[in-house]
Amino acid sequence: MTGKADIDFVIENFRGIQISVGRNDRLERQYRRIEASGKRTDSIRAAIDASLQNILSHGTRSFIIYGEPQSGKTEMMIALTAALLDTVKRIVIVLTNDNVQLLEQNLSRFQLAGLDPAPKNFSDILDPATKIAGRSWVIFAKKNQSDLTKLLEKIGPHGDRVVIDDEADYASPNARVNRAQKTRINELVEKLIGKNGLYIGVTATPARLDLNATFANENTRWVDFPPHEKYTGQEVFFPTTSEGLKEIPFRLVQMPVVRDDQKYLRESLFSFLVNVAYLNTSGGIPGNYSMLVHTSGKKADHTQDYKAINAVLGALSDEESLGFERAVRDVFRLAAERFPGQESELTTFVVRYINQHNIVLMNSNNDRGGYSRATTPATLFTIAIGGNIVSRGVTFDNLLSMFFTRDTAHQIQQDTYIQRARMFGNRGAYLSRFELYIPETLYADWQRCFVFHKLSLKGITEGLGAPLWLEDSRVKPATSGSIKRSAIEWRSGEMFWDIFDLTETVQDIVGTGGKGMAKLQQLGDVLEDSVLPRHVLDFISSFRVHGDESVALHPIKRITWDYKSADVTNVTREKGFIGASELEPTLYPVAFHHIIIFANPDRMARVYYKYAPKPGDLKVNGRKLAFMSRRPRG
Repeated sequence: MTGKADIDFVIENFRGIQISVGRNDRLERQYRRIEASGKRTDSIRAAIDASLQNILSHGTRSFIIYGEPQSGKTEMMIALTAALLDTVKRIVIVLTNDNVQLLEQNLSRFQLAGLDPAPKNFSDILDPATKIAGRSWVIFAKKNQSDLTKLLEKIGPHGDRVVIDDEADYASPNARVNRAQKTRINELVEKLIGKNGLYIGVTATPARLDLNATFANENTRWVDFPPHEKYTGQEVFFPTTSEGLKEIPFRLVQMPVVRDDQKYLRESLFSFLVNVAYLNTSGGIPGNYSMLVHTSGKKADHTQDYKAINAVLGALSDEESLGFERAVRDVFRLAAERFPGQESELTTFVVRYINQHNIVLMNSNNDRGGYSRATTPATLFTIAIGGNIVSRGVTFDNLLSMFFTRDTAHQIQQDTYIQRARMFGNRGAYLSRFELYIPETLYADWQRCFVFHKLSLKGITEGLGAPLWLEDSRVKPATSGSIKRSAIEWRSGEMFWDIFDLTETVQDIVGTGGKGMAKLQQLGDVLEDSVLPRHVLDFISSFRVHGDESVALHPIKRITWDYKSADVTNVTREKGFIGASELEPTLYPVAFHHIIIFANPDRMARVYYKYAPKPGDLKVNGRKLAFMSRRPRG
């Protein structure tokens, strides 16, 4: 029987709706959602625009998006997914670290963003009844051998896909790159990308991806994701300016090398309790706050930390306990020291509400337990005791204190330690009350990591091509086994840039050299940025611990044709040109920024820069630097 509804029904009116409706407005809907929540989209728009230009205009198939830790990269990835669905690919695969909680955390945020189609866990599509063809997909999967194998079996025959690799420098690089072999995760991710797919790695620490040449990413097409305006990051916690080091806006406690860790842990815990009390009373920023304790990667050590913290909180919670009076007295004394006149009010608050505490163990990357109670604190006083999982992708809301003593006797791996900067993020509202307890030598090394990192990445943001990575006897950019030796060029601990014609003007400016920035700024005005980058001059200018005495411009050095160990034509030397005598220590005893122009007989020259701290600068000894970069393809 045919009714009027059947007569009016024309199936062609309904075909193509899922493809056409919203095809070009997914991204705009995400921008509207973000702005409706009171956030700005400037940084996200910049990253998305640059990514789409890479894909659509330059035909780039593999590149990296980098941004500081906890700077909002997840929100950017949601918008990027929308943009990719709007324009180029129907299957978007989002890879996360091999941790169930991290996957669920990110998947939930993607789903709550209202993406079309709704993101799925890979396990939700494995049923044979679920058909992949003819539909768009957003699929989440962990970087886990079993999971990726199952996902490949399901979607292998279907092309037109892009992989967004969160925390891309973890697990994805090929750790067997120098043995003509592939690690299993690297091999599986490469198969996921396929012959015609796209790869977009997202990370705060791209050095390993570059030096490993992971998935042939084009390091001259990397995309910078600048942090949002409320972000507090490396310039706040690890300043690279002398002024910043003098005026740190939070409470930094640099513990001595020889110390009683339990004593300092107890002190930091009491300080955390008092600060929470202050913020919830006269401080005017009420809420639940967390403290992160990161002392080791060993579970046995976490147990010891747990016992020490639990003992203090237990004593405060029980008026009949032997330790109650001592613990309350310690809280009172600290409150009196920090907030004179408010000690009774703050101590009363701590004692009254101390039972609203929670201790959360976050043991390792393979931890299957929940830790959302720590990342989004559900109790007034939340203490997280962290293991390896803390080093990757975990966002802590309302983190107020960090007790960090996890050090290494060997070289510090730059990417790992930058990832451990969990204090980064939106801390501005309570930054003056934030506390970092850390050994003084570890703080100096950590700050050095960020100095090296900033110098390396600045070359890209200034449009100067591929990055140049720095290494010394204490800090290395990535694990040695992942560095593709056949693709790497090593330099001595000197930076140098394009060759140029040595003019009379330049010779007149340099003259006999001198201290300070005046002549360097003059050189910057007459030399191209490719010859003497502006960002290097800015760094030197802003980081002068000893004022003008920190900077040395040396007289021009002439090299002759019989300089056998040098490439005189190109003004380069594998071992570098700047030795101890070239630094002129008698004339420049405390300088650690050295600029020297070397010129050949044809008056072709290069500017060389050496960063050479002296004992006492940032409490760290001067060390020999090395630089490495990936050779251009072809």
